[in-house]
Amino acid sequence: MEQNLLPLSERIILVTGTTEGIGHAVALACAQAGATVIVSAFKEADLEPVYDRIVAAGAPEPAMLPLNLETATEVDFIAAANVIGDTFGRLDGLVHCAAFAPYLSRIDDYDATEWERVLRINLTAPFLLTQACLPLLRASADASILFTSDRVGRQGQAYWGAFAVAKFGIEGLMQVLADETRSGGHIRVNSIDSGIVRTALRAHLYPGEDPHSHPEPATITDRYIHLLSAASLGITGQSC
Repeated sequence: MEQNLLPLSERIILVTGTTEGIGHAVALACAQAGATVIVSAFKEADLEPVYDRIVAAGAPEPAMLPLNLETATEVDFIAAANVIGDTFGRLDGLVHCAAFAPYLSRIDDYDATEWERVLRINLTAPFLLTQACLPLLRASADASILFTSDRVGRQGQAYWGAFAVAKFGIEGLMQVLADETRSGGHIRVNSIDSGIVRTALRAHLYPGEDPHSHPEPATITDRYIHLLSAASLGITGQSC
């Protein structure tokens, strides 16, 4: 298919958590769909494999944006958005795929420091990054914000602790932002429950589980591409 006929042709899309798992698969899929992808993770060295895979596939050359979601301040997120603005002038898509959960635990036993760390990476950082990028998204004629949610953020489940609470917060953030941007008409905001897929996080939390019993992350990327493309115009505020 010619580049200009691809569903994300000429779009600038930022994807977080691209080291592995869902973020890695979504970044590759966006590039294959014609987007110029800004790949983001904690360290620049962690971004080199996905950068190299995109280049080797002949997709548009990606950009790298190292960003530590645990330690970055509001100033750091604004600086990152400014770099994107100086380079591209706009942002057509923002996809939050980064995720962190240290363990499964009863609320009785959940360590307070870890609780705050999980909320920071999974909820506060996506809020701050989205806030910093809103002017760039408004500069696009057709922008899409996607939050990766989880089934435990829609129906609470024992032992998921701060991760579940953070994902409930993501659902609320998505709904509030969708309602605030609805009247403008050119920014849509949705969340995706990716389901259980084969990731390092899943393997860490369920070490006794056969990882091959779950599908590869690449099997669920079509949903992301659809919601990032013009095919989803008018769809906003949805938990998909």
